[in-house]
Parts: sequence; structure tokens; C-alpha cells
Amino acid sequence: MRLKTILIVAAMAATTVLGQNAADTKQPSTEGYEAQVIHVKTLTGDSFNRLRDMLTVFNIRITGDANLRTIVVYGPKDVVAQVEKVVAELDTPGSEAAIGRNIEMTMTLLRCSTKEGAGAKLPVDIEPVAKQLRAATQYKDIQVWDVIPLRVQEGKNTSSDLQLPGIENHPTIATIRVTPETAMRKGTAWSVRFSHLDLDFKIPILTGTNTGQDGKVNQQFSYQQVGLNTSGDFLEGQKTVLGKLSGLEPDSSIFVVISLKVLE
Repeated sequence: MRLKTILIVAAMAATTVLGQNAADTKQPSTEGYEAQVIHVKTLTGDSFNRLRDMLTVFNIRITGDANLRTIVVYGPKDVVAQVEKVVAELDTPGSEAAIGRNIEMTMTLLRCSTKEGAGAKLPVDIEPVAKQLRAATQYKDIQVWDVIPLRVQEGKNTSSDLQLPGIENHPTIATIRVTPETAMRKGTAWSVRFSHLDLDFKIPILTGTNTGQDGKVNQQFSYQQVGLNTSGDFLEGQKTVLGKLSGLEPDSSIFVVISLKVLE
């Protein structure tokens, strides 16, 4: 009889515990909840991931796919509406989500001529580029004209006005405008997507000579304006030829080579 009483008490206790557990694990009501797919128009790569991470402050279900550039949210209707508003504000160039990693960018300007030159020694890392240019073009003499180091930031417009080598007291005037739209991981390396990379040069060209009253021969110059506009994805650690600036002299052009390093 005593054993039976103990079993009954144990059964009642178990029922009470189970009832408590059931109450504790009861899911909160999802009445008024909705799911919404938000399309991200501007941000990609790390910028997209930063945007998605920022949205976790709303404490609702949020998933995102950087390849599809979509964010899916599930929660109360008013909270979902707030998330949509925040995405619209941040999904723009220059927003808090867009501005991210610093990038060291180096532009090497190669002055190339179809004439045979003195065979000036090139830096070791530029020699493979020069070899490819000699094989793919008619240019034989390739020299480093100038090297331009730049520090740019993901998602931010950068503009620089520079003076480069020219002729005597006439420097080359250069304006560089770049916007690295986003930095993305590709395997073990980084890839940087530029929405635009614009270079404008005013290069002095010798047009002739004249003799002054003092008998001194004076050189005459004019400025030739040339430019290069491009965009695209560029891999960290690679030397990439952006293009060439033509129209300087009949037998020469300037090739622009870019290399990148993403600072983590």
C-alpha cells in the first residue's frame, strides 16, 4: 500500500513538472508577424555583410544572401517596416554600411616607345608586365615614368590632384578619381570592385623652337589632354594593366598598371 502511494505521488509530481516544462517552452504568439524579402541594390560583398549585421539590432529573424543581394526578415509588421526603412537609408554609396576597409593602391605609369631604347632596368615586380607588353604590342622600350601610391577606403570617393614628371619647368598635371565600391573575399585573396576609376592627364608636349632677340633658342610647349576611364574587379596581389594613354607622340604611349592591398 505504501509503495502504491509513493508511485501515485511520483506520477503526480511528474505530471506537474511536465506541465511546467510545457508552459515554459510555449512559443510566443506570432500573430501579426510577416515575412518580407528586401532587395539590396547597391551594397555587395563585405558591405552587404555589414548591412545585414547592423540589422540584428532589431532582434527578429534575419537572413541574407550576398550573391542574390537579398535580405529576408520575419517579425512584427511594424518592425519589418522599420527594417525596410533602414535598408533603404544604408543601401547607398558612402553610408555607414558602405564605408569599410582601407586599401593601399599603387599605380605604376609605364612610358612605352616603339623605338629601341637604352634598356633601362625595371623593378623586379614590373618586369613580367613589361614582358607581356612587349609580346602583345609593338612597344620595345619600356620605362617606369612614375609611381603613384594612394590610400583609398571601401565605399568612399577619393580624388587627388598631382604633379608628375614633365618637360623642364612644365610638369604633367594629373587628376585621379576612384571609388572602390566594395571589397570581397575570393578564396584566400581579396577582390576590390571599383564603380569608377578615372584618370585625367595634361601632359606637356614639345611643339617647336624659336630664337629670341638675344640669340637664345627657346622651346615651345603645348598641353595634350588625355584620360582613362574604367571600372571592374581587381584582385589583390596582382599587377593589372588598366589601359593606355595615347596621343602623346607618334611613337609612344603610357600604360597604367594597378596593384592593391586590402588592410585588415
